[in-house]
Amino acid sequence: MSRYVDGFVLPVPKDRLPEYQAMAEAASRIWKEHGALEYWECVGDDLNAEGTRSFAEMAQAGDGETVIFAWVVFESREARDAANEKIAADPRMAELMDTEMPILDFARLAHGGFRELIRA
Repeated sequence: MSRYVDGFVLPVPKDRLPEYQAMAEAASRIWKEHGALEYWECVGDDLNAEGTRSFAEMAQAGDGETVIFAWVVFESREARDAANEKIAADPRMAELMDTEMPILDFARLAHGGFRELIRA
């Protein structure tokens, strides 16, 4: 059975990266408690490859923002669905969100579930 991956691309203000990193580290522990095998968050470094659409453009990142590229690996889609249900209900996730001054704009967050095609 192939693994299942949730992928994310989102813009984050550069001056709030330390806050985002702290939130992501706490979230990673919650995801893994609920069944994630791997949890990755990467911050944009070289986002403007000539001849391609940039991640910054795709995420509508403005001046002063960078892009986070993240993915979470699960044993299967069923394991992912079960984990995401538990994660959404976990009160610690709500505690991580600053509703008064949110770190990220969910309207510009891209998310999707992916079946494994090749793992080398």
